[in-house]
Amino acid sequence: MTTKNSAPTGAKTADQDADQAEIAALPARMIKTWAAHDADGFADLFVEDGTLILPGVYKKGRAEILQFMATAFAGPYKGTRVTGQPIDMKPLGPGAVALISQGGVIPAGETDLPDSAAIRASWILVKRDGQWRLAVYQNCPRNRPE
Repeated sequence: MTTKNSAPTGAKTADQDADQAEIAALPARMIKTWAAHDADGFADLFVEDGTLILPGVYKKGRAEILQFMATAFAGPYKGTRVTGQPIDMKPLGPGAVALISQGGVIPAGETDLPDSAAIRASWILVKRDGQWRLAVYQNCPRNRPE
């Protein structure tokens, strides 16, 4: 993963290292909650007024995100898994960072991510009450349709 460091000498503090590790771990937390089809855990990745944007979907606030994911895990996402990894991180200011990832939803019964389901995602994370959470998550197809 490529990261940008704002320390003048290039040396990072222990707090910066801890923040970077927690930020980079957020995609793994999403993968874990998805694997458990845990809509509560998924919604808890977001700040209270967080926003989830997927193709054709706009949900604002934890309650809407929770309801959407609970319905999706019982319906179109039933039996699916998600995969992803950070590919870039950009500090936006104190307590705010943009994370770019790639991955996608692996269909139920499949072992690999099909190219047609591959995405790139933008994550805007903020540090609130000592914890990094999503303020905005948005994804789009990785490849243009032919």
